[in-house]
Amino acid sequence: MQIHQELSLPSMGCGTWAWGNQLLWGYNESMDAQLQAVFNLCVSNGVTLFDTGDSYGTGRLNGRSELLLGQFSREYRGVNQENICIATKLAAYPWRWTRQSMINACKSSAQRLGRNVDLVQMHWSTANYAPWQEAGLLDGLADLYEQGLVKGVGLSNYGTKRLQRVHQKFAERGVPIKTLQVQYSLLSTYPVTELGLKDVCDELGIKLIAYSPLALGILTGKYSEKGPFPRGVRGLLFRQLLPGVRSLLQCLQDVAESRNKTMSQVALNWCIAKGTIPIPGAKSVKQAQENIGALGWRLDSGEITELDKAAASSDKKMVQNIFQTK
Repeated sequence: MQIHQELSLPSMGCGTWAWGNQLLWGYNESMDAQLQAVFNLCVSNGVTLFDTGDSYGTGRLNGRSELLLGQFSREYRGVNQENICIATKLAAYPWRWTRQSMINACKSSAQRLGRNVDLVQMHWSTANYAPWQEAGLLDGLADLYEQGLVKGVGLSNYGTKRLQRVHQKFAERGVPIKTLQVQYSLLSTYPVTELGLKDVCDELGIKLIAYSPLALGILTGKYSEKGPFPRGVRGLLFRQLLPGVRSLLQCLQDVAESRNKTMSQVALNWCIAKGTIPIPGAKSVKQAQENIGALGWRLDSGEITELDKAAASSDKKMVQNIFQTK
């Protein structure tokens, strides 16, 4: 019988998906030192969960995000070193459809990281376009746990119905699902308010991880309707969303000022107050310091209610991930 070490998750994580995007768009090696400083600052302040994916840093920079994260983990020396928890997501590529392909993918991630993966997650469900593909991938995910290659398994972009089916499938094999990762923020309450995922996760003992908790930066207050806007598709999205979220941003700003916090810190603290683990990206020490400022305090019930009302009455919502299932 395989003996598994218990996987414990901290209160807030640092999503390296932001690093993955950076690596895809104009990465250069001079950034390594800056990212190492970000990693060191996070760990020393108790942020020890780091989330990445094997599809981050693809093409010419294949696997670069995992390579860097492994390097930073090995080179860090200091407080909380033993608490570092590395999570990665395995992409449901079209050429991956057997259980062995998932095992091989996780072993490749571990090789890039230079250590075993703590939490391995299915990056997305194929139910929306190729439901036949998913069975083998899920079997492989469970195999990884049974073989002791990971401490825990999780899912990403799964809705209530799919989650319950997979949970039953895994329970029959004695494999617990530790986490579910979905897009969740004040601009993306859909997974909780409409799909009811938080209640189901609580019932099944699954921790909900909130990715994009700052809505790609809209909730930071750094962008206005007049611009300037980010480049590309993100800029087009901001142009569409910002006019419809004025009241929400104003409420966020009012709470931030009364608390002597930033809008980002309030938005992240709201996610924490909702019982989720937000994983904001950080590409600079300044961003990491701001994220860390969301810890050590808690919004009161009145502030949460006001933010909930503002979010519910917002004219615009964040576009949902196309892989999100019901």
